[in-house]
Amino acid sequence: MLKEFKDFIAKGNVMDMAVGIIIGAAFTAIVTSLVDDLINPIISLFTGGIDFSSMKVALSSDPGAATFNYGSFINALINFLIVAWVVFILVKIVNRVKDAAMKKEEPVPGAPAGPTQEELLTQIRDALVRK
Repeated sequence: MLKEFKDFIAKGNVMDMAVGIIIGAAFTAIVTSLVDDLINPIISLFTGGIDFSSMKVALSSDPGAATFNYGSFINALINFLIVAWVVFILVKIVNRVKDAAMKKEEPVPGAPAGPTQEELLTQIRDALVRK
């Protein structure tokens, strides 16, 4: 079982996934800072200086009571939308690069075309008949 586990870990897909998770965690910190430090202040200009992170509703009148922090949810939603948009753009770019790399080379004008499939099959048939 240990050998199977080592083989599983050594596969490229697992390592790629691990790298992706590590980069994703670092990227999350960047996006959180982007939202908290840059986007929310701009949004607060249009909403009259409202800071989403401090928005909450006390669930009882007791001091220190539990609160319903809907402002934190709004921040998390903004973070998600930004991450989703960035991932969408990155996937589009990767797909565009991959399509360009896999694009078949177009034939050079004036270059002789190779034989068609029918011509090749005819040549194979004729060669088999001769033997």
